[in-house]
Amino acid sequence: MEAVGAVAPSLPPHVLCIFGATGDLARRKLLPGILHLFQAGLMPEFRVLGISLEELSGEEFREFAADACREFGHHEFDQAEWDDFAQRLSYLPVAEAAKRLQSAVERVGEEMGAETRLLHYLSVPPKAAGDVIELLGGAGLNERARVVMEKPFGTDLASAQRLNEMVHEVFREEQVFRIDHFLGKEAALNILALRFANGLFEPIWNRDHIDHIQIDVPETIGVGSRAGFYDQTGAYRDMVVTHLFQILAFVAMEPPTALAPEPITEEKNKVFRSLRPLDPDWVVRGQYEGYAEEVGVESSSTETFVALRNEIDNWRWSGVKFYLRTGKRMGEGGRIISIAFREPPQSMFPAHSRVGRYGPDHLTFDLDESSRVSLSFYGKRPGMGMVLDKASMQFSLDETAYRGETLEAYERLLRDAMAGDRTLFTTARDIERLWEISEPLLRDPSPVKPYPQGSWGPAEIGALIAPNSWRLPFARRWREHHVAD
Repeated sequence: MEAVGAVAPSLPPHVLCIFGATGDLARRKLLPGILHLFQAGLMPEFRVLGISLEELSGEEFREFAADACREFGHHEFDQAEWDDFAQRLSYLPVAEAAKRLQSAVERVGEEMGAETRLLHYLSVPPKAAGDVIELLGGAGLNERARVVMEKPFGTDLASAQRLNEMVHEVFREEQVFRIDHFLGKEAALNILALRFANGLFEPIWNRDHIDHIQIDVPETIGVGSRAGFYDQTGAYRDMVVTHLFQILAFVAMEPPTALAPEPITEEKNKVFRSLRPLDPDWVVRGQYEGYAEEVGVESSSTETFVALRNEIDNWRWSGVKFYLRTGKRMGEGGRIISIAFREPPQSMFPAHSRVGRYGPDHLTFDLDESSRVSLSFYGKRPGMGMVLDKASMQFSLDETAYRGETLEAYERLLRDAMAGDRTLFTTARDIERLWEISEPLLRDPSPVKPYPQGSWGPAEIGALIAPNSWRLPFARRWREHHVAD
């Protein structure tokens, strides 16, 4: 297995079968991402076989892919590059897949050699995943193959167990890559670097020095075209189980024995085993005003917002509160991890010094593509007397010479899946444990509270975190990066 951060190894030839190849995810992320990997020299010899509901010819699919890459790709390409890429794309309507898929894959495999491997990407609704898995098993396309599965991985413990059993009838667990694009971001990996490579932070990453931790992922968008899916899922199942708890594990895990898939996965699993079952009294659920009028919405009890408090029942984190929040139609968008350090005794400072006025020192990670990190602290204001202000030290990938070399999350994870590196993917054991601790909330959910669009959620979230306060919105803004002429 490849260790995280190692030089990318060479890979055998691959056939990428994208189920749902004309859908939104393929258009926005997968097709532009594969093109960028190809431009960057990170793809092996490959072919892409798109499979979807639409009755398209191969040429129509290539035109669809070109439009997607122009609209959503972040890297320019010329006609020669596109022609080289496009000749590797082909298409099958799903109605013909059962009959033609096996022969199409075998034909491509013969062109590229006996070492050719398969990567099946299931960019399909959850209810269709079982049919695709059954199709792949029936066609004998589960050998020398890996399968990438999108969330959600079940809706509760029982459904997750059934889903895993169904998948394991066709694929071994080591062949299954349950994707969480949050873990593919540079900033998520930077958590590991900051924690374990720096003598400044590693000794203080525990209950003795950290007061509480926030993971905050507000969104300004509504449910949009996903209303039918979202109304059956809600914010907790859609975001907390599949994304926020995974980020929590990176923040809270013990040092792995090596930066490799198995040790990191084991330390994440230890965190999940130590998470306390959720107490519904420490969960605030909300729904933005006007949600019931969205096209496709039928349920009035679905939450579009959730904030919760939980604890990790182990030696390192005993007594430290973890606060998680996410929601739709909120005041700002963001993906923030905020580590609040304990405040020191302040008796030496005079009353007018303002020490403590702006809260504790924070280490803040921004999980956007610029991978920003900020450390806030008190410093003396210039002049007579002892008056303190809050200052910060900040880092951003945008301020480095390698800012243009960053891979987007889906690009990194596609490459990792082809390499068989499961470090940043979720296991069956992870998922089942997270649904297990969710059972008290799912059995007895807290009431749904309305909140205005453009706000920060229901008023009850203040009591959830008191005497502390939520870090978003920020009183101070990130420093903007200006590129020199």
